[in-house]
Amino acid sequence: MNKGVFLLLIAAVSALGGLLFGYDTGVINGAQFFLTEHFSLSDGLKGWVVGSALLGCFVGAIVAGPLSIKIGRKWSLIISAVFFTLSAYGSGLPELFPQSVSMLVFFRILGGLGIGIASMNAPMYIAEIAPSNIRGRMVTYYQLAIVIGFFVVFLATYYIGNNLTQAENIEFGWRRMFWSELIPSGLFLILLFFVPKSPRWLALKGHDDEALAVLNKINGATEAELEMKQIKDSLDQSNDGIKVSYFSKAILVIIAIGTVLSMLQQFTGINAVLYYGADIFEKALGFGKEDVLAQQILLAFVNLVFTFVAMFTVDKFGRKPLLYIGSIGMIVGFLLLGVSLQQQNVGMISLIGVLLFIASFALSMGPVVWVLLSEMFPNKIRSVAMSVAVAAQWAANYVVSQSFPMVMGSETNNSAPWNGSLPYFIFIAFILIIVFVTYKFIPETKGKSLEEIEGFWK
Repeated sequence: MNKGVFLLLIAAVSALGGLLFGYDTGVINGAQFFLTEHFSLSDGLKGWVVGSALLGCFVGAIVAGPLSIKIGRKWSLIISAVFFTLSAYGSGLPELFPQSVSMLVFFRILGGLGIGIASMNAPMYIAEIAPSNIRGRMVTYYQLAIVIGFFVVFLATYYIGNNLTQAENIEFGWRRMFWSELIPSGLFLILLFFVPKSPRWLALKGHDDEALAVLNKINGATEAELEMKQIKDSLDQSNDGIKVSYFSKAILVIIAIGTVLSMLQQFTGINAVLYYGADIFEKALGFGKEDVLAQQILLAFVNLVFTFVAMFTVDKFGRKPLLYIGSIGMIVGFLLLGVSLQQQNVGMISLIGVLLFIASFALSMGPVVWVLLSEMFPNKIRSVAMSVAVAAQWAANYVVSQSFPMVMGSETNNSAPWNGSLPYFIFIAFILIIVFVTYKFIPETKGKSLEEIEGFWK
């Protein structure tokens, strides 16, 4: 098999973890209205059903680091695929299970565990497989898969929901929405058995011959030998007889930078827009419940298109320029939405603001954060450091998803001078912090090998 085709297939299979990430977190958006009616959920219980998966994501990301070191990236992804499949089946509450909110939450948490494990291992695996000159684009496949997952699930839930009456959707339509995830999760599980193990993990475990064989298939003999030497030199420098101290100043600084960047991805407000897009369209933009699913498809489509733009520019322009451009776009988008809400003049300008924000995020913080997290940490600490950063991201996601509806419904937000705009100005403040952190602390990693990037921190 041609090495380019082989590499693309590996990246595509591992990126399916991203597709399931998007699919699993997006399916609850399409199903939540019908679930709420079916179980007569209070606002508090509705928030718990939606947010419970995020707790699973947090735990999954924490265990992903030690798991990845122990059994490798490939087998960690296989475990995540098993969780995805069990969650997809159980969340639909087939008759053999108790028909309770608690049982639904259990399976949502199980799916969250799968997302947490995959969200750390999939981009890291792709980064460890990919040649340095195209690594940014290859890791961006992961973010592309996430937004494809969002787009596909919105299409699926729209198709399922649109072909049933509201009563049928409340009774069993939401079950079919969850069960539709069985198709991609089953495919992910099967195909993972055909991808190789990470060459850097193999070298870390002392399996140099296996690592070189994988690199040969990807890079050819000459490049493989050179890259293997760089990997061995990096590991030899780390294996100086001193146990890695994660509390040393140098390592803490690297992990702190990655963790802050990871959390800031969520504090842009992206998942407030994606998770509660239906509420935003209904309350802020005046759309009716019958238009909710169609509006979600519009959001997902814009997200998808601009992720493609990022994929083809991240290795050309670099990581930092995309972060700057995207941050400016996100600020302008939320300003359009926020000011139109303040002026109580909601309309096309508001919609343009939301779509500009989504497009700018998809161009920058969406894919670029995953690229940077997958490549910025040294070989010796990559699994644990990325596990911490991704776990912090899921914790931030949970904070935003739980606090956003409370801020939206607060008396302060719904009275002058805010008139419903307060959350978006809070998000603007965090985006300004992103600009500062990018300028001050983030190195440009375009075109550098993972071993060369280690030199930035020495």
